[in-house]
Amino acid sequence: MLTDREIRALKPKDKPYKVRDGAGLVLQVMPSGSRLWHYRYEIAGREKKLSIGQYPEISLVEARRAREAARELLRAGKDPSVEKRVQKLAARVALGTTFEVIARAWHEEQRQRWTATHAADVLGSFVTSVFPALGRLPLSEITPPMVLVVLRDVERRGAIETAHRIRQRMSAVFQHAVAHGWAASDPAVSVQRLLKPVVRGRQPAITDIDRLRQMLRDADKMPAQPVTKLALRFLALTVVRPGQELLGARLPEIEDLDGPAPVWRVPASRMKVKTGDHVVPLAPQAVDVVRALIRFIGPSGILFPSARTTRRAISNNAIGYLLNRAGYHGQHVPHGWRAAFSSVMNERHRLDRAVIDLMLAHVPKDKVEAAYNRARHLERRRELAEEWAGLLLDGLPGAAEVVEGPRR
Repeated sequence: MLTDREIRALKPKDKPYKVRDGAGLVLQVMPSGSRLWHYRYEIAGREKKLSIGQYPEISLVEARRAREAARELLRAGKDPSVEKRVQKLAARVALGTTFEVIARAWHEEQRQRWTATHAADVLGSFVTSVFPALGRLPLSEITPPMVLVVLRDVERRGAIETAHRIRQRMSAVFQHAVAHGWAASDPAVSVQRLLKPVVRGRQPAITDIDRLRQMLRDADKMPAQPVTKLALRFLALTVVRPGQELLGARLPEIEDLDGPAPVWRVPASRMKVKTGDHVVPLAPQAVDVVRALIRFIGPSGILFPSARTTRRAISNNAIGYLLNRAGYHGQHVPHGWRAAFSSVMNERHRLDRAVIDLMLAHVPKDKVEAAYNRARHLERRRELAEEWAGLLLDGLPGAAEVVEGPRR
């Protein structure tokens, strides 16, 4: 058996030569002076060689341990060289199974079934809240406490519901990895009950038509960007959802603007409920808003462009901030226009509940409503839209005057 002193005393020769430690462990001395450990063994009648490493990086003791580990594999009927290649492959795969790599792969698979807005929201939540802390870690190293730390940071921002959504998305990524053999478990599933509960309540909405009218009047008097004031008025008249349904609007979606039956066709891709395009009949007051907006619209066609660039719409919060500054914080939110319209118009037209639901693009509750012919009831919807506009803007200035009001 070799000793360290004997190994250090070995001198290089013109050709490689070997010295044996025993039980198949061999040290090969190269003409360059380097010394390489090998384990020689026989499997299925064939002699094979397993490279262990270079001395002194791999010491004599470590080389003997590697030899014994290889002999254990042989006794178990396994080929040490094959097992080494498998381990190397597993290590390379592990380098590619960081949370960010797998999360992006999962997102790429899923986004085909999502709207562009939702896909961007999902990826954005990872980029903002998860990747900075966990993105570079292999999935196998991520534990439930680490997941909880990330989610607690989101909770501290006051975004309780967002924390729950991010946990669900993280869990989906881990389940995706488990199914592909890249992870053994889902550490996000065990922290679900530890998050703060989401307290849901009705979004504040004024439902008295006189107070709604006064709110618009107060908002018109506030120093604000004209586009924000016009967006508030258009939202109030069309009662669409205030996110991408409204702020994703583009001028080409407005059809027959100068004709007798103007409509706004909201693409299905921006709708919460994917039942086709949502056709919104435009009352004359809504048409006036569009005409007042044209001077602000750039080449992109975005209907409610930001004051900084016409290539981007105003922010999701702009309308809400305007209402807050006008004194309606906690009383009415942008989404509240839908409740206001439903309350006022259902009270006035009890037999038109299904038509009013169509105007709000609500989810059909049964097959009868699902089969409701939207085109056939377009004229009735137009009548209700014009009635609503008349009630809401009675005595208020036109859209052109709103543009000339006080600015920020």
